[in-house]
Amino acid sequence: MYKNIKRITLFILMFSIGNELFAQTGSLRGVVFDNSSGEPISFATVFIKGTTIGAITDDKGIFSLGKIPNGQYEMRISCVGYDSLIVPINVSEKQTPMGKYYLKRISVQLSDFEMKATKLISQTETRVSATHITPKQILRIPSVGGTPDLAQYLQVLPGVIFTGDQGGQLYVRGGTPIQNKVILDGMVIYNPFHSIGLFSVFDVDIIKGVQVYTAGFGAEYGGRISSIMDITTRSGNTKRFGGKADISTFTSKLLLEGPILKKREENNNTNISFLLSLKGSYLEQTSKLFYRYANGDGLPYNYFDGYGKITLETENGDRISLFGFSFNDKVHYPEIATYNWNSWGMGTSFLFMPSHLNMIAEGTIAFSSYKMILDEIILPERYSKIDGLNMGIDLSYFQGKNTLSYGIEMLATWTNYKLVNNYYGTIPRENFNNELALYLKYKWLAGKTGKFVIEPGFRLHFYTSQSYTSAEPRLAFKYNVTNDFRLKFATGLYSQNLMSATSDQDVVNLFYGFLTVPESIVEDSLRGRLIKNSIQKGQHAVLGVEWDLWKHVSMNLEGYLKNFSQLTNINRYQVFDSDKEFILETGIAYGGDINLKYEQKGFHINFIYSLNWVTRNDDVIIYRTHFDRRHNINFLFSYAFGKRKAWQADIRWNYGSGFPFTKTKGIYPRLQYVQSINGDIIKINEELGIALDTLNRGVLPDYHRLDVSIKRRFIFSENCTLEVGAGATNLYNYSNIFYVNRITSEKIYQLPILWSLNACITF
Repeated sequence: MYKNIKRITLFILMFSIGNELFAQTGSLRGVVFDNSSGEPISFATVFIKGTTIGAITDDKGIFSLGKIPNGQYEMRISCVGYDSLIVPINVSEKQTPMGKYYLKRISVQLSDFEMKATKLISQTETRVSATHITPKQILRIPSVGGTPDLAQYLQVLPGVIFTGDQGGQLYVRGGTPIQNKVILDGMVIYNPFHSIGLFSVFDVDIIKGVQVYTAGFGAEYGGRISSIMDITTRSGNTKRFGGKADISTFTSKLLLEGPILKKREENNNTNISFLLSLKGSYLEQTSKLFYRYANGDGLPYNYFDGYGKITLETENGDRISLFGFSFNDKVHYPEIATYNWNSWGMGTSFLFMPSHLNMIAEGTIAFSSYKMILDEIILPERYSKIDGLNMGIDLSYFQGKNTLSYGIEMLATWTNYKLVNNYYGTIPRENFNNELALYLKYKWLAGKTGKFVIEPGFRLHFYTSQSYTSAEPRLAFKYNVTNDFRLKFATGLYSQNLMSATSDQDVVNLFYGFLTVPESIVEDSLRGRLIKNSIQKGQHAVLGVEWDLWKHVSMNLEGYLKNFSQLTNINRYQVFDSDKEFILETGIAYGGDINLKYEQKGFHINFIYSLNWVTRNDDVIIYRTHFDRRHNINFLFSYAFGKRKAWQADIRWNYGSGFPFTKTKGIYPRLQYVQSINGDIIKINEELGIALDTLNRGVLPDYHRLDVSIKRRFIFSENCTLEVGAGATNLYNYSNIFYVNRITSEKIYQLPILWSLNACITF
């Protein structure tokens, strides 16, 4: 297996270099930077004047132009918020070295230019079930608690279901949280959200970009069967020391950044920068003063997050970064449970751009650890820990408008899990697993006018614990019918080793323990099919339409199908330790989303509607999952106004139909667990037993919530601003259900109306 991988990798590398050596057309590559901070600029447009040749910079600021006729030209580089740059260039058959270009900031925002750049990206990228999120977009939704957060923006994406303010989780187009892979700078993050579902572990001010794939993702991603969230952080300022301090009634945070070895003005010298972010919540303390009406004992949420990064950049633009994080969370729900978790990790990443080869190489080596404990009042304690080591190298070779990408990924995981089920059967498990994957993907802009964008890909994912290799073809396709109307399609096969030990019978899920699927076959067959391994598998198909209806109005419509052909779950029917711990299931998720968007002169309006069906089949019953929300609506409104757009008002309204849940059929006295047949039942005490109805036959009430915020920015200088704001979540104070106590039938609700104030200074 390993010899074959070496041969394939060597062949691909020789193919790439050979194509480069025999190229007959001129090409040009470069990196575009922000002149004031030295940070690479994403989504800048690069055009050669007098031709139709152009490109968009990627999230690393890199662009590549190919098949340029020999001669003298002028290259124009433009981006929203920056002065355009015109550079004379000389193109010949000889490979042009990597260029570095710097744009200067301006205060005037050119919305028409932004629309043109967005359209060019739409025409040259497949973008099937894919959303690119920037910090600017996150700042356009109400700042719940006074602090903008990625978790709040993810809740409004098409196909994403959010289960509530307290203990909330994200479910993506029929996939559970364990089936969604979250990556931070190439490192796997096992829990990105805090117990108060309004906040993630990520500081918006360190984010450079977020790619969210809700289905049909490419061959470069694997190990999950539902979705991908790939987050990249920016580097620190290479020119000057600066930062940001933010305080609100919910949270506070501090950001510091600057050069260790300064980058000289538009000089390609080697430089080193740092970035440090600290943020935390003290809501448990401030709520006793500000929100006593919500809970006289305080709202029980505390967390603290820290992230640091050091980046070295060489003269020709190569970069290497060292980074690390520590995320912590603790919550106590009175008369329900105490839940706490902590996570930490560290790693290094690199980006290498050979001067005379039309390719880039990047990679990551990282380790992360996550541990959680849930202690419930009516159930025994649950414990879970997972450690993960991941390494990967990705190579991208540019052939004009086309790109060949390939790479290798290795992953090792250690899991430690302990659960005592409702029948007091103990389920302890410790496992070590490693995985190896090799992928190949080609992006092809077919036709003279690039009407077709085709991305075939293939991934080989080897699970050593199962001695199983999963062959996973992928395909994404787009047809530009006109400049304003585009058809798109994606499909693929997916697999995963990790599973989550949750209880489908919980009214609300707090605990997501991590396990790897059992190495032994848990059943001989599944719905008539012979099972050779217990790896979880899924197949995706997505069909969509993009339509620029008018100058400032666009629509994205998608329909999807996810067939989960093999899933592993905790055996909900287990009574004795000798019974099977796990069962196999199948599942299906299908539906569609529509996203209407209007953008013009400070106005940003989004309407998102999702229709979904999600079921599972365990060969005993076919049941709705507890996150099977049939209808989900989000309406977003943002308006920037006043001199220099110093004022901004934001509104978000969310509606969701009720979730399924398992009703309580009755309560009865039962004997405590007997360890053996020889146990003395006379000396055993009785305890309260709960008889449950058919799984997820009940339906909770509908959920809806209105959030608003307004903020004002004061500009003291180019580098110093003050922003103050006020907001409210659940403005009309609707009582959304959170939890029903099975013993007392008491209803506990999500957060009531919570107002917030905040102040933020940037220096």
